[in-house]
Amino acid sequence: MSLFNRPSEKKRRQTLRKNMPNAEIVLWKKIKGKQVNGHRFRRQYSVGKYIVDFFCPELMLAVEIDGDSHFRDDENQRRDKIRQEFIEKQGVSFLRFTNDDVYHKCEGVLMAIEEFGKGKTTPPAPPLSKGRIEAGFLGVAPCPLAKGRK
Repeated sequence: MSLFNRPSEKKRRQTLRKNMPNAEIVLWKKIKGKQVNGHRFRRQYSVGKYIVDFFCPELMLAVEIDGDSHFRDDENQRRDKIRQEFIEKQGVSFLRFTNDDVYHKCEGVLMAIEEFGKGKTTPPAPPLSKGRIEAGFLGVAPCPLAKGRK
């Protein structure tokens, strides 16, 4: 059975799509319909029991928009880290941005997504546990606009 977009998660994905936070709506308007280098993004896409904000199957890329709840306490950050590590083990790369990035630096967010996709024609290999590029609060791919939080 595939781990990607399981039917068992369909209702939860639909609910999340109907109740997207404003920052996600802003970014969705900019990336839907193959607006980013011709790549198709899906919103609220599941990988195993987890749902990512946006996913590009062609690039095996998850894009997450982190609101204040992601930074409230250590437990939320711990859960995010476990979730991201599971998804990365499935061969999915992550780009994370804050709500502020989307609201005030949206063009930079789009540029970071475009840069990630340049030259990608096959899914990336699963990340190595050592030697990963460390940036941001969870050790995600670096973005000049995605301010990391510890």
